[in-house]
Amino acid sequence: MTGAGVTRRSKWPFLAWGLAAAVLLVVAAANAHLVYVAMASQPECVAHLKEAGSRAGEFRAAKPAC
Repeated sequence: MTGAGVTRRSKWPFLAWGLAAAVLLVVAAANAHLVYVAMASQPECVAHLKEAGSRAGEFRAAKPAC
C-alpha cells in the first residue's frame, strides 16, 4: 500500500515543473508578440497641433514625424 502513495506523490514535482514551464512560455510568447507589434506598426500621421496649446487638453507631439 505504501508503494501506491509514493508513486502518486512523485508525480507532483513533474506536474509543478510542467505548469511553471507552461506559464513562463506563455509570458515569453506574449512579450515577444508585444515587441513584434511595437516594431512592425508605424502609425500614420494624424492632425495635431504644431505649437503648444494654451488651453487644458491641447497637446502636441514632442517630435512630429511628419
